[in-house]
Amino acid sequence: MGLFYESVLCYHVRSESGGIMRIEKHPILEFKQREKIYFTFDGKEVFGYAGDTIASALDALGVKVVSRSPIHDRARGFYCAIGNCGSCHMVVNGVPNVKTCITRLEPGMNVNTQKGKGQIR
Repeated sequence: MGLFYESVLCYHVRSESGGIMRIEKHPILEFKQREKIYFTFDGKEVFGYAGDTIASALDALGVKVVSRSPIHDRARGFYCAIGNCGSCHMVVNGVPNVKTCITRLEPGMNVNTQKGKGQIR
């Protein structure tokens, strides 16, 4: 079925097509039903689950690019998951440079891909 890996409170499997989905049944691990949380990502309503970070919710939805490098505009994805690398900086509720790998998802959040270093408002 593909690769199995752990990502901040949520287990995923990479399908043969390359997409990512959440594992609902596992022979050893038990996954409790969690509350669905709706938020906006780049103008589209999407969802994650209670306990997800913003980055892990986006990863489960198959979002691979969460920011771009400030100088060369290269795509950056979910990388360290501990808040050290800066690859997951996004604009959250109008605030730039939010480390989405360590920021818990909240209902109604407005999350946008950050271009460059981010503009302080």
